[in-house]
Amino acid sequence: MATPIKEWSKLEVRAVVHFLFSKGTKSSEIHKQIAETYSEGAMSRSRVYQWCTWFGEGRTSLGDEPKSGRPKTSTNEENTTHVDELIRCDSRMKIREIALKLEIPKSTVHEIVHDTLGYRKVSARWILKMLTEDHKLQRVEISQRLLQRCQQDNGDEDTTHIGVGPGGDFQANNNLFDNLITGDETWVHLNTPETKRDSMTWKHPSSPVTKKFKVQRSAAKVMATKFWDAKGVILLDILPQGQCINAARYCSTLDRLKEAIRRKRPGLLRRGVVLQHDNATPHSANLTQQWLQRYGWEILPHPAHSPDLAPSEFYLFGPLKRHLGGMAFETEDDLISELRNWFDNLDVDFFRVGINSLLSRSQKCIDIHGDYVEK
Repeated sequence: MATPIKEWSKLEVRAVVHFLFSKGTKSSEIHKQIAETYSEGAMSRSRVYQWCTWFGEGRTSLGDEPKSGRPKTSTNEENTTHVDELIRCDSRMKIREIALKLEIPKSTVHEIVHDTLGYRKVSARWILKMLTEDHKLQRVEISQRLLQRCQQDNGDEDTTHIGVGPGGDFQANNNLFDNLITGDETWVHLNTPETKRDSMTWKHPSSPVTKKFKVQRSAAKVMATKFWDAKGVILLDILPQGQCINAARYCSTLDRLKEAIRRKRPGLLRRGVVLQHDNATPHSANLTQQWLQRYGWEILPHPAHSPDLAPSEFYLFGPLKRHLGGMAFETEDDLISELRNWFDNLDVDFFRVGINSLLSRSQKCIDIHGDYVEK
């Protein structure tokens, strides 16, 4: 017995019916052979009879006849052009508004917009500041100087030989990054709500609907100042509640940082510290500049309005806030203890990747002509 054909198409079966009918085979015998060769469900007995009747009337087409009803004329080149023009004039125009304006069905507009024109609606990306051309130029120049500095330390004149590690990350094996310390401040709340993304759960169709109540961040918060390098944490300084950071307070923090470097990074003070921080007022104040000059610390240039080029901002604080999401602390000491535990449990590779990513971000900044770097 022949093995039944498992994969077939409607047109193939209809062609077989046409062939057998042309040979004079009866419709009952055609159905029997179809069922044996394909399957019982390939074509019913009544359907075989119907096709034999059509072939007997002179039909030669194997395809389906056009269905009755309203012809599909809305999706045409003219309407497609009109829809494209409307969206280009107002990118926020809704499907319903386009349909009303052109007097065509919403389903047709949806098909034109998504399938024909390939549009998709997205939210605008939040950025810190609308960068001017001068800002972008400054960002490119500082990024280029950083890469050139790394090339000089490596004795290499080609940026492609700075070093690329697994995943395409730049590897900074040079004096600059051996001596680099980066730092920044961030507010940490005693009660940090869990983000919507972090609260997502897997749900089966039969699972009950999950609910989440709106929670506000607590008013109680502390300012955490973090200094770290490619080897790990050097100093975590907590500003008590009710106090603000100014130049004098920042210089006191730098005093504690210098002592922490003496204990945790022997020889670094002698080789020379390279400090990377942003241009916040306490960092750029005359008192702070005098402190840095007194101890001979070098400041790594940082462009204005550029948290995307500050390792603490684009790499460290995000995971920290996600870790604290959903936690509530009774006292400031409990919060500080959790912060220290989280930093102590981080792997050394975490910090190394964060410092090295400054190079890859600088290169991306150059590639996109000074615009903000997303990832």
